[in-house]
Amino acid sequence: MDNLLQVKNLSVEYSTSGNQNNKMRAVNDISFYINKGEIYALAGESGCGKTTVAKVLTKLIKPFSGDVLFNGKSIHNQTKEEQRIYPQKVQMVFQNPYSSLNPKMKIGEILKEPLDINTKYSKSEKKDIIIKTISDVGLQESSLKLYPHEFSGGQRQRIAIARAIILNPEFLIADEPVSALDASIQAQIINLFRDLKKQRNLTILFISHDLNVIRYLADRVGIMYMGKLVEENDTFSVFNYPKAEYTKILLNSAPKLITSES
Repeated sequence: MDNLLQVKNLSVEYSTSGNQNNKMRAVNDISFYINKGEIYALAGESGCGKTTVAKVLTKLIKPFSGDVLFNGKSIHNQTKEEQRIYPQKVQMVFQNPYSSLNPKMKIGEILKEPLDINTKYSKSEKKDIIIKTISDVGLQESSLKLYPHEFSGGQRQRIAIARAIILNPEFLIADEPVSALDASIQAQIINLFRDLKKQRNLTILFISHDLNVIRYLADRVGIMYMGKLVEENDTFSVFNYPKAEYTKILLNSAPKLITSES
């Protein structure tokens, strides 16, 4: 397989207590790669640095050191054209589907906005793309006329996913995308990610502390602890033959894991 993304010796520091001289290292010299077409999971307890990694990959923050290569090129040394296109190729689904959607915009407007900003499609072409995308996430065309507050949490997350894939990205980052949902809805959204991966040939970074979800969904897993990547392997090996002591503790503390499709 070809690597779509390579993270090389990445470190990220934050200032603490408003003091620029007092630094906390949130991510400490981690390296991993993600192959095209796979789902790679970053797991670990809250505060271990998972979301910080996602923010670097989306260029929301700059690293202290290290580099990120996307299709073999550094995301921190891009031409103006590459900088313009990168947000179209890399999209993110956030944890809270309500706060990530503009409550004053109808769903059709939310999905049309990225197309207006980033493409030169005609009005009819945009309409066709929007209708297909909302259908791909399991919602009716009539949803486009409604506002976010008129939907359930699971439906709002489907809308957030639709917005993330509307530009047909290569790489999707999902940051705890089911943790705010009821257990009965989580399985539906997880299966949606699996379906979209196949339908759109997506590569996905799935960030979660839920080992049930990760074992069911991911091809490979990286385990983070206190900013470091303490273990990385294919999903079967991590869950059945863990090497790092922290991974063993994490697995032992988890509830019974999903072993078959819901």
